[in-house]
Amino acid sequence: MSSPDRRLAGLYVILGHAGALERLEACLAAGVRLFQYRGKAEAMLATAQALVGRCRAAGALLIVNDDLELALAAGAHGLHLGQEDARGLDVAAVRRRLGSAILGLSTHDGEQARRAALLGADYVGAGCTFPTQSKEHVVDIGLAGLQRIVEASPVPVAAIGGINAGNIAAVRAAGAAMAAVIGAVASVDDAGAAARQLLDAWNARS
Repeated sequence: MSSPDRRLAGLYVILGHAGALERLEACLAAGVRLFQYRGKAEAMLATAQALVGRCRAAGALLIVNDDLELALAAGAHGLHLGQEDARGLDVAAVRRRLGSAILGLSTHDGEQARRAALLGADYVGAGCTFPTQSKEHVVDIGLAGLQRIVEASPVPVAAIGGINAGNIAAVRAAGAAMAAVIGAVASVDDAGAAARQLLDAWNARS
């Protein structure tokens, strides 16, 4: 495992397929430099490539969710695997195919975080930190669970699940290097304004 990319920090915006480019542009203008694209279909390759190109030009990172082939074909900065997806894969082989690109793995406890680092993860996702409507059948870990993962993990931790401008400071106080958001940006009309509010709240205790 190489030294963690210093850009694996701060607000981590997760983009769906619909309106991805527009939301990316708004968030880039607000100062976000870390993104994940949740698109798996072959038809989404053009969008993924456009997102990667724009991120490279802006000095930002674009990580693809759960689809190794899409990540490689688009030239993404990395890949994120959820627990369910990673369970059916040879993660060591995925790590080799990614080369120097970033690998993130979802975790729900400290032991999973330690194992993820041994498998070559550059960061781990930890959640759900707060109740969320973005995903069904989630494991709720709370802030205490997040803190335990932070304490156990040899690599940076991205908190995820129900994070908004009202609780993002608590996520940082628990030791998370990143706060991943979906609904807080995806469910609003002005993604840029939402991103600025989140960044302001995250940076308030810097």
